[in-house]
Amino acid sequence: MDKPDRNDIKLVVLHSNWSEQGVDRALSDHVYSNKYAWLRFLKLLVLTLGISFTVAGIIFFFAYNWDSLNKFLKLGAVQSLVLIFTFLALFIKQKAFIKKSILTGAAILVGVMYAVFGQIYQTGANAYDFFLAWTIFIAIWVFISNFPTLWLIYVSLLNITLVLYAKQGVENWSESEVFILLFLLNTLALICFLFLPRFLKANYYPKWYTNFLAMAAVTVATAGVTGGILVDEQDYSFWLLLFLFFGLGIWMGLLKKNLFYIAIICFSWVVVFCSFLLSESDGAGSFFTVGVIIIMAVTFLIRYLKNLQKKLTISKLCIYHTTHQLHEFPKIWKHWSSIDFSISCL
Repeated sequence: MDKPDRNDIKLVVLHSNWSEQGVDRALSDHVYSNKYAWLRFLKLLVLTLGISFTVAGIIFFFAYNWDSLNKFLKLGAVQSLVLIFTFLALFIKQKAFIKKSILTGAAILVGVMYAVFGQIYQTGANAYDFFLAWTIFIAIWVFISNFPTLWLIYVSLLNITLVLYAKQGVENWSESEVFILLFLLNTLALICFLFLPRFLKANYYPKWYTNFLAMAAVTVATAGVTGGILVDEQDYSFWLLLFLFFGLGIWMGLLKKNLFYIAIICFSWVVVFCSFLLSESDGAGSFFTVGVIIIMAVTFLIRYLKNLQKKLTISKLCIYHTTHQLHEFPKIWKHWSSIDFSISCL
């Protein structure tokens, strides 16, 4: 269960008789960062900036000195850098996070290497060939390292490859089919990263990564549906997948007490509904009506999500209290007694 954060504790303070000493103790134990947390943050920040600036410097070096370098030096330099990064990731005696971060830099340099190769020999290949080769040749590193940042790059490359292949590799794919494939790709990735760790008894992936995949899937679904509505080219199989995914997303949000899933799905439906109204409207009066509906819908959703957050917060704190014993966890006021799943732990 996730630890309570500042907003959770603040919400309980507003609706309880929690003592000041108990609040200070809870903030010190679960919210405020100590010197070790700050040192870890600074180490990660310096490492991330160092690898990012190193890779960016290599890219700009080739861009600025392209005309003055011969072919052998261009290819030899970038391939040597890939080997150096890979050697460091495999053989240095450092923590796993540092080694995986260096391997992520090597994966980016693989793309630089293929770009340099294509530019030197003017292979004339389509853009999707470049991204496809990049995706294939870093696949082993991605699966072995199992590093969320590297997975993020890999999933992004898969999406880019699919989009470019649809534009350059085939001629008879409609936009709705491309959106369906992108939606299935991101949804499948999200489901795998949410459920596979439970079956494999492995560590769960960080919330920021699964939230990114959920946002990608919802964005693709929203863009595909609204585009089909506005141009009057609807694919009803897409609607079926959309209802299934959105239902699953709301269920997962309630199950994992993650408000992010519920929020993006609700706002996606607002966009879809407004797109339908715009497609049926004509004249300035219709646009004004749609604007009023948007304001009302967003206001209602914010109010609903705020109330839902209170319920999920109390539930989360109760579960965390029963397992970790929050100091001086207070009794909740009577007007919160309607929350059935939270009262049982008090």
